[in-house]
Amino acid sequence: MVVRNIHLKLDVPEDAHSVLDATFEQFQQATQHVADTGWNDDPTQIEDTKNTLHDQTYTEVRAQTSLQASLVQSARNLATNALGNCKDRILKDGKKASKPEFRGSVVVYNGRTITYNDDHVTLATVDDRVTAEFVTPEDEDGTPFAEYWTSEWERKEATLHKRDGTYYLHVAVQKEVKPPDSGNDSTENGVVLGVDLNVDGSLAVTSTGAFLGNADYLNHKRDEYERRRGNLQQTGTRSAHLTIKSIGSRFARWSADYLHRVSKAIVQEVVENDCTAIAFENLTHIRERISNASKFQQWAFRELQRHVEYKAEEYGIEVDMVAPAYTSQRCSHSSCGFTHEDNRNGDAFECLKCGKQLHADYNAARNIGWRLLQHWLKSGAGRATSQLALKSGTVNANGQFRPTALRS
Repeated sequence: MVVRNIHLKLDVPEDAHSVLDATFEQFQQATQHVADTGWNDDPTQIEDTKNTLHDQTYTEVRAQTSLQASLVQSARNLATNALGNCKDRILKDGKKASKPEFRGSVVVYNGRTITYNDDHVTLATVDDRVTAEFVTPEDEDGTPFAEYWTSEWERKEATLHKRDGTYYLHVAVQKEVKPPDSGNDSTENGVVLGVDLNVDGSLAVTSTGAFLGNADYLNHKRDEYERRRGNLQQTGTRSAHLTIKSIGSRFARWSADYLHRVSKAIVQEVVENDCTAIAFENLTHIRERISNASKFQQWAFRELQRHVEYKAEEYGIEVDMVAPAYTSQRCSHSSCGFTHEDNRNGDAFECLKCGKQLHADYNAARNIGWRLLQHWLKSGAGRATSQLALKSGTVNANGQFRPTALRS
């Protein structure tokens, strides 16, 4: 099961603001009443059982508020979870915790109190239901709304928030995920895609020969931002300070979107090649392999991996890390494996032993995937028939190559 959370801005009619605000206030009162009832200065006596708190608080909350039964139950559940977290923090983690305090800025909705439609929702309140339309970007492509507001995802619980006079709905969506099927008995233990990340040239290169993103372009945009920020800092005016914040936000959004699109392309390469796992280099040791990687580039690598892990989960694809040592110096030809620093010269790789010639980043991507296969084999994980996805086929941990035509 994969769960995602979408944040949607709502267009709430002006005449509905007062009833929603009253719902916030009464939901807060109900939640706080349950928290007060369950709390005890002796942590062993904190009550965090839903049924018990229901019996102790339900009748009184219904009498004191205009909340319908399902909203009262949602308030009870929210308070109960908070009490349980406090109890665990004290008794299990040995840390301090105080009684949960709730503010009137959230209402939790479930299937009985919210109705989803393609472009709007209806929400239960302390009075009649309120209809609110979604406010979505003009260009929805690539946004969470476009990705997850589809029939593939089941819409579950939501929380309503109000910030600076604007209403937002945080919706949990979920779908069942089945592990990918390699479609062949010889690869029943999985097919690996190796991915090499770079500070120049292509941002990511796969063992199937896909060259994705442009690290030079990403660095150029970062340099442009830094130059402009430096000039504004020298100005020192309040206007310049506000502009710095504005361009910083724009660059952050741009870079996040760029990495999102590259990660999406990596996962698409995985899906198209029937892979079941992705191998990256362990970024803990990134400076050992890429000595000139800036903090920004290291951040970009981490974010790219995080985006890939997030998206791969939706397809049941695992993401593993391998040690980066010598992946750029080793010959990835299955019958060779000769390692020497002179094998690589810039973007060119030519093995001094067997003469194999490849693009250096493609060679590194193959080695990264190969290293994961070797790890599986040596760990006794029962994956002896696993394969590494290449341009023209697959190769297993024993070096046996299978052309693409024989994989189907």
